[in-house]
Amino acid sequence: MKKFMIKLIHGYQAATQGKQPTCRFHPSCSNYALQAYENYNFFYATFLTIWRILRCNPFNKGGYDPIPKYKKILKEELKAEKEEVNK
Repeated sequence: MKKFMIKLIHGYQAATQGKQPTCRFHPSCSNYALQAYENYNFFYATFLTIWRILRCNPFNKGGYDPIPKYKKILKEELKAEKEEVNK
């Protein structure tokens, strides 16, 4: 299912290429969805994508909104930052 969703998103991006972007976020909602499907299981990626699309509306200011990181990656980044501070 993940591969199908990724192909569907690529198709959407190809169909809308050259049009004025309307997404209020960076990365765009379609790129956010691609990243979600590439990094998480189908169900969690679908949840993240739907939640992002619901937030992409005129009442939300938008801005930088990356996909959530894995806890493991966050722990590694925090460890690296602590080592950098302790030097």
